[in-house]
Amino acid sequence: MTDMLQCISPIDGSVFAERPVLTLDEGKAAAARARDAQAAWAARPLQERIDLVMAGVAAVGAMNDEIVPELAHMMGRPVKFGGEFGGFNERASHMAKIAAASLADIEVGEDETFRRYIRRVPWGVVFVVAPWNYPYMTAINTVAPALIAGNTVVLKHATQTLLVGERMAKAFHSAGVPEDVFQNVFLSHDTTNELLKARAFDFVNFTGSVGGGQAMERAAAGTFVPVSTELGGKDPGYVMEDADLDAAVNTLMDGALFNSGQCCCGIERIYVHESLYDAFVEKAVAWAKTLKLGNPLDGETTLGPMAHVRFAQLVRDQIDAAVAAGAVAHIPTDPADDGGAYLTPQVLTNVTHDMEVMREESFGPVVGIMKVSSDDEAVALMNDSHYGLTASLWTADIDRAAAIGDRIETGTVFLNRADYLDPGLCWTGCKDTGRGGGLSVIGYHNLTRPKSYHMKKVTS
Repeated sequence: MTDMLQCISPIDGSVFAERPVLTLDEGKAAAARARDAQAAWAARPLQERIDLVMAGVAAVGAMNDEIVPELAHMMGRPVKFGGEFGGFNERASHMAKIAAASLADIEVGEDETFRRYIRRVPWGVVFVVAPWNYPYMTAINTVAPALIAGNTVVLKHATQTLLVGERMAKAFHSAGVPEDVFQNVFLSHDTTNELLKARAFDFVNFTGSVGGGQAMERAAAGTFVPVSTELGGKDPGYVMEDADLDAAVNTLMDGALFNSGQCCCGIERIYVHESLYDAFVEKAVAWAKTLKLGNPLDGETTLGPMAHVRFAQLVRDQIDAAVAAGAVAHIPTDPADDGGAYLTPQVLTNVTHDMEVMREESFGPVVGIMKVSSDDEAVALMNDSHYGLTASLWTADIDRAAAIGDRIETGTVFLNRADYLDPGLCWTGCKDTGRGGGLSVIGYHNLTRPKSYHMKKVTS
């Protein structure tokens, strides 16, 4: 009997979509087709590859009216927010714009005797494992530059967003990208592991949990295939005494609770200078109370269900444990909170780093707020984490922020903003958040390998 992947809708617990997984032989055949197609794809002129990829991006945009409610059904994001095409297009467009310069040969020197240069060449077959929380934007981070750089791509999407890879492949194929150059596949964990062990791919990009990333690295161990990972996060915000209080509240609370807190770089803990602490908490609680929890297909809903009941249960358990240990929960249970996927957003105070909610990733609509008295205290608390993706600093003093940023163990330092991915900057993390880097010129460097040319023109 063929194994099936099922997307269970968080709206009502029904099966929204299901697809059969490939057998190991079918998976190997898909990877082989991608390998066979790669040389011809890489031989096409760069501009031709760029144009085809951007036509594929535009074709995804043309599907947006269908995609938005489909995402609501699959992972619970309210239709009010209109989907992901803005960021999807922004990221692909930037990578298209910088492709020629990023992939250009590095000229080392030439005279009458020698020419020396370093060329960026594609790895070959790039395997992309994408997550469900921002399924289009996270996938395009790698899919677009990988294809533009001359790789072929095999995409495996999360079961919770089962239909996203199909839509992307359909769109790109309709725009003229050959079917074997960009493939969407449905794979079990076991088959995925076997393909990695068999070196079916030349580069792996994984976005997901720490445990998932560890499993990918273990499967690829000894193959020397690079595994790039973006894993968990526990991103902090630090509000200094000279911060714009209203801007800090609005941005940090949106960063904490948007998408039901299911954001890779969402704000999960906030440290506020003691002079602003009481006012910040009062405004933060008021902000959270404005959210409308409900069915994501309702145009008035601003907070949908979490993507799965088990994700919501993890957050409930963290909140309950924190309250039992002395934390104060400020938001009363919402009438729409069903004890399942629909979860009341929560603001916690009187929290400490002894509590799991301040140490481990929540990935849900909860944020803990702590009072601090100095930059040193704030830096120590921000670094007291085994994750490191982003940190959001709030002050009018850019030099002070830069100095603090130098001390924080993180991949990105934000000043007076949060929860945004700028495609001109490298998207990267440290510690258990993973390794590697996407987007920017560094994204192209990671999706290609350097090849040196030492050309002697004369032999006598």
